[in-house]
Amino acid sequence: MTHATALFDRKQMLRALRLARQGVGSTSPNPLVGAVLTRRGAVLGEGYHHRAGLPHAEIEALEDARRRGHSARGATLYVTLEPCSTHGRTPPCTEAILAAGIRRVVVAATDPNPRHAGRGLELLRKAGVQVESGLLREASERMNEGFNHWILHHTPFVTVKAAMTLDGKIATPSGDSKWITGPQARGIGMSLRAAADAILVGVNTLIADNPSLTVRPVAGARPAIHPRPLLRVILDTRARTPLDSRVVTDATAATHTLVVVGGKAPAARIAALRRQVTVWKAPGAPGRIPLGWLLRRLGRLGILSLLVEGGGVVNASFLLERRAHRAAFFYAPKILGGEDSPRGVAGARGARSLQEAISLEGIEWKRVGADLFLTGRIRRKRPERN
Repeated sequence: MTHATALFDRKQMLRALRLARQGVGSTSPNPLVGAVLTRRGAVLGEGYHHRAGLPHAEIEALEDARRRGHSARGATLYVTLEPCSTHGRTPPCTEAILAAGIRRVVVAATDPNPRHAGRGLELLRKAGVQVESGLLREASERMNEGFNHWILHHTPFVTVKAAMTLDGKIATPSGDSKWITGPQARGIGMSLRAAADAILVGVNTLIADNPSLTVRPVAGARPAIHPRPLLRVILDTRARTPLDSRVVTDATAATHTLVVVGGKAPAARIAALRRQVTVWKAPGAPGRIPLGWLLRRLGRLGILSLLVEGGGVVNASFLLERRAHRAAFFYAPKILGGEDSPRGVAGARGARSLQEAISLEGIEWKRVGADLFLTGRIRRKRPERN
């Protein structure tokens, strides 16, 4: 391969990745995928997967080429994920690729499902198509963290998000927290919501702030778009969720609010909530909600990614029980001090030694206006529990 060809391949795969990201918030339980079709240095067509049940990115690119009056015969297809080779909601993309006479296929990442990984590529190779894989693989896998995790473990990929002062506080003792960070940081926070299928908070946060837990514009920040409502999950062992709170009374409450209560929650409160929202009653000890059970049930609903904005105790539960996979922490250049100001990560028991401390890998720091944004994967110390 010449240097010029390698540069062209990279440019087209970057283009396909940008296209794929246009599907953020709308493709679950399918992955984000983009595709570009070229021949002799010219783009013939391009596309991305819009929504589950609609054509895959490869088909969108082929249709785009057809609308432009181009044949795909002899062309090169760049696609961010291995083309499917099995029947699902739509026919296999490998069949369409072969029928179109595409000569070469360049793939970023292979199918994360061990039962299907490499199957589509091998089928194309056996049919005489030149196949190359691995170009910008890490970027494609990072873009589909939630899907990849869900396919392997059948539970959501969990991100814990918090906005804190430099000393780790998320509010004053009176509960004043608007706004610790500036508009640019809050805009990124909305983008994190837009990329998730569900958002989770504890009932104390709900009572203190009465949040809507939606994706909405932030003045002074780039708008985040989420084409469908988020599932709002409230952890509420004693069913204290106010019946007049926004998540219980808004237009999507009946279909997109889930209150998870403990075994000893008052029956009358549960009944009142069930008239307006969905309620799950957790098994086991009445004073706590088992996170493994909750994540398995959410996974069965097709929730690929869960954003935890839960307050210090809930954040600590997900982090210290090793149920979180990514941390997204914003730090404002402010210091509150004091013992009574709530912390971003609290809980009754933390790490007893540095060896027990939660470590991050793949760390990224960004300056966002006057604030700092840290994101990184939680380093796994043992195999994932389901």
